[in-house]
Amino acid sequence: MKRTLYEVMRLKRICQMIAATCLGSFILVIFYFQSMFQPVIQRNPFMIDSCRKGSRKALQELYNPAQMELSGSADLHQARRDQLWNVCQMYNASSHRRQVLTPGDLKHLVVDEDHELIYCYVPKVACTNWKRIMMVLTGRGKYSNPMEIPSNEAHLSSNLKTMNQYSIAEINHRLKNYLKFLFVREPFERLISAYRNKFTLKYNSSFHKRFGTRIVRRYRKNATDDALLNGDDVKFKEFAEYLVDPATQREGQLNEHWETVHQLCHPCHIHYDLVGKYETLEEDANYILRLVGVGDYLHFPSYTKSTRTTDAMTAKFFSNISSKQQIQLYQLYKFDFLLFNYSTPSYIQMD
Repeated sequence: MKRTLYEVMRLKRICQMIAATCLGSFILVIFYFQSMFQPVIQRNPFMIDSCRKGSRKALQELYNPAQMELSGSADLHQARRDQLWNVCQMYNASSHRRQVLTPGDLKHLVVDEDHELIYCYVPKVACTNWKRIMMVLTGRGKYSNPMEIPSNEAHLSSNLKTMNQYSIAEINHRLKNYLKFLFVREPFERLISAYRNKFTLKYNSSFHKRFGTRIVRRYRKNATDDALLNGDDVKFKEFAEYLVDPATQREGQLNEHWETVHQLCHPCHIHYDLVGKYETLEEDANYILRLVGVGDYLHFPSYTKSTRTTDAMTAKFFSNISSKQQIQLYQLYKFDFLLFNYSTPSYIQMD
């Protein structure tokens, strides 16, 4: 009787073990089939593998393109690099002083460690959207759609890391090994865009107070008390006079919105791998994203703004200043014209 009871209990334990094994196998099968379908939906493409070498591949693809569709763009950007190199060589030959960069000169260089990218942002050259893109790339899954990031958040310094936050050794390593790029624009179009945005729109009261009141006080005769107090009606002629005034130059670097690109990004001291242009913004931007390896799921936002500053609009503003001021402004921005291969505007009276 005891032997029979023992065998029954033993058989029961065996059945329990078999049932547990079957249940475990069934659960594994479920997980297997889930793993086949769900990661495609749930995986965020911007969650970076710690072993990934993002921009190193991009550098190789840039200088030795394996994809045929990228080779044409590679030739274009090589021509732009050659233009930079040639102009910088002429400048260095004619200049008796050589500038040595400090970390403080590199505050416009945004760093993406995950993809090994360095972007020098230039205000009024789509920098808000490029900062949004950089936030997606560096956010490690926090962001996926750049246009869901508010513009004021894109400009918060705490959201992006810049090169001036690194040590000298770290800076040198990144400048040598990361893919470096910037975007430029016809210099006078960029200047007029800055003027229109900062001095003709009522909501930019901080610029009116900081710069407008100073400009009115210096260059407007018989200014009203209201104009002196608010500085919200600066004329382009007055703005131009402010820019070319030697007193302004002595005050230090210009505000970033109208400072020259070569003073913001130092292209004669930093070897940029890519020079994008505002005139071919989406094409150049998406080329960079393809080089980085994110072009299949991240695209540069389309530009649909109808109020953008055009060449015709720029010419109209310049027609309201003297030929002397036109020439002085050209001299101020001449190096940017040469570096980035922009022709002297036909509306400039150079005589």
